[in-house]
Amino acid sequence: MSYFQIAVIPVPTAHRDQYKSVAETMAPLFMEYGALQLFEGWGSMVPPGEVTSLPLAVQLKEDETVVVSFIEWPDEAKAMACMKAMETDPRFAEMGADMPFDGKRMIFGTFETMLKR
Repeated sequence: MSYFQIAVIPVPTAHRDQYKSVAETMAPLFMEYGALQLFEGWGSMVPPGEVTSLPLAVQLKEDETVVVSFIEWPDEAKAMACMKAMETDPRFAEMGADMPFDGKRMIFGTFETMLKR
């Protein structure tokens, strides 16, 4: 069964094109490391909550939009190999310097697939 990772990211709304450019540049690297598919979603209806919500989780500011990123891997080993490579592959480091968002408020995780249709 496949393995996937997600990230929920607060991106300044004015940086949408810059974020898209970074995502388009990183996608081939993830594919090179074995990703099966990638998805980037720009929030269109992401309501704030009183107790919990995506905006609360990333401490969303008024001028920001919630973005969701999804990468599917064939297995955990491929995902972890890519995460490790992100520490040493200079191509990832080059892009990391120009991220158009506050990485400290990004949340992410990796998951085993339970159901896929």
